[in-house]
Amino acid sequence: MKRYLLFLTIFCLLLGLPTKLVFAQTANLLQLGLSRDFGYGGFGNDIQGLFSMKIKNPPVNLVKVDFFIDSTLIGEVTQAPFNLQFNTDSYPLGSHTLSAVGYTSGGQQIDSNTIQSQFVPASAGTQAVVKIVVPIIGLVVLMILASFGLPLILNKGKLSSLAPGAPRNYGIGGGAICPKCGRPFPLRLWFINLGMSKIDRCPYCGKWSMLHRSSLVELRAAEAAEVSQSSQVDAVPEIPEAEKLKKELDDSKYQDV
Repeated sequence: MKRYLLFLTIFCLLLGLPTKLVFAQTANLLQLGLSRDFGYGGFGNDIQGLFSMKIKNPPVNLVKVDFFIDSTLIGEVTQAPFNLQFNTDSYPLGSHTLSAVGYTSGGQQIDSNTIQSQFVPASAGTQAVVKIVVPIIGLVVLMILASFGLPLILNKGKLSSLAPGAPRNYGIGGGAICPKCGRPFPLRLWFINLGMSKIDRCPYCGKWSMLHRSSLVELRAAEAAEVSQSSQVDAVPEIPEAEKLKKELDDSKYQDV
């Protein structure tokens, strides 16, 4: 209705016609609206199920409204609110014109604007839902897979190549200490959160664990602990002199004289 008034006003302005005449004529029209009570209201004016035609801002002297689908009278309302419910399944499928005619206490007849609607079968609503929901589910699954796969690809070899004890930037996501290998690493923001815990994969040992965010003091202490752990692994135990002598005597038995 508002769009119709706008176009008509612009048209009159271009032709130099008085706009007061436009509003005087359109003011005599009933404002017919359509609302969905239960059913499907899709794109392209497609509707299916229970809908209501209703008069918006009726004149104070309005006493009766007749509601029409095409040229067929489907009901009349003699008191406010001037609304009438109908079921699209009771009418043939296809395009239909909805309209109304009002009558004032003075006997004046007032026509309404028309609404063009496409009555569709019940299956159309299900198909429309499937078309919307399936891509959304697919997108969610793709995002979940990407949240697991991309970090493994992008971070492959970056953290695992760090020397023991090297300081790390843990970012806004914070860091955690792997319960399997004891090395600290940054937590990824997009990984699975379970309240105060998060499931993440250690980039060093490759094990998945349920982790708690550690404080910076704990993370720095774990970095320092990496150095001592590494030195213990790399250190070659010194062989006592007695064992060295015994080994030399044993080896001499197999030497050629």
